[in-house]
Amino acid sequence: MPKVSVCIPTYNRANFLTYAVNSVLAQTYTDYEIIICDDGSTDETSLIVNQWNDPRIRYIRQAVNGGRSRNMRSGFEAANGTYFIKFDDDDALTPEFLEKTVSVLEAEQNVDFVCTNHWIINQKNERSESATNENSAKWGKDRLKKGVIPDLLKETFVHQSLQVGSTLFRLGCLQEVNFMRPEADGCEDFDLLVRLAIAQKQGYFLPEFLMEYRMHGGQTSLKQNIHFLKAKLLCLNSYKFTDTKLENIRISKLAGIKQALALRLIENGETKEGRKLLKESSQVLGYSRKETFGLILSYLPTNWRQLTLQSLRKVRPKNYAEKVREAAN
Repeated sequence: MPKVSVCIPTYNRANFLTYAVNSVLAQTYTDYEIIICDDGSTDETSLIVNQWNDPRIRYIRQAVNGGRSRNMRSGFEAANGTYFIKFDDDDALTPEFLEKTVSVLEAEQNVDFVCTNHWIINQKNERSESATNENSAKWGKDRLKKGVIPDLLKETFVHQSLQVGSTLFRLGCLQEVNFMRPEADGCEDFDLLVRLAIAQKQGYFLPEFLMEYRMHGGQTSLKQNIHFLKAKLLCLNSYKFTDTKLENIRISKLAGIKQALALRLIENGETKEGRKLLKESSQVLGYSRKETFGLILSYLPTNWRQLTLQSLRKVRPKNYAEKVREAAN
């Protein structure tokens, strides 16, 4: 049996899949299997997979598109390794990722998973040092030290510092928490890490840039934003903390997600639900300009709402993620 199972879920990204799979084939550590789980792609994915003549590659194709989480679970359930990693079809591992993370898990038997830092790359596979540094600072990776993470719940839930795609897990710890919840589809990575922390698993941080996370235009749309925010809402509603400070943070985060979702729903023409969520969020957050703006927006025709928001997005300063997504276009 292979020591490591590498799961790459994919859907209609034949243009990126080759780079992702080849990054695993280029690993300095070679005791692994690659499980490509395809969520019913309608592009050239199956032809791309056929280019590799490597017994370590297994291809699981779903008959119909059933959603990200269900597709990921198919790869997880087929895994034979002691260790497991899942990363997306548009991302990649650097050559020493497996060698260095396996080494930690072999040496630290009390550690359940090891997470690394990661590069930001664009559509042309180019690394952006400035975006990488900004991303690292935004999520607090730049302050994490090498070694066992002292307060895993704080890092996963409060700061959201860790990322599933740059993490090697013991398969057993994922089985204990039932891996990805299908109902959390769209926010399953955040949910998995939080549930591992709640289950008192132990994480280790390796502050080396051993993975590449791609930013590109295909990741963003109004529909995708709404899907993600609804999933995040579900996750936050499912947690309850006995620690008063942590529970207050959860309530505040929940209100913030409701407000963000409300604005997206109003933009999408779902006025009644958007106003309802704005009211609920204001009961926790109090008065805010965003709430007032959202309410005013909700009284405009839907096409005017979208034009207004598009105009505002064009004039505001772009963040590092937007710059990377536009750089290679």
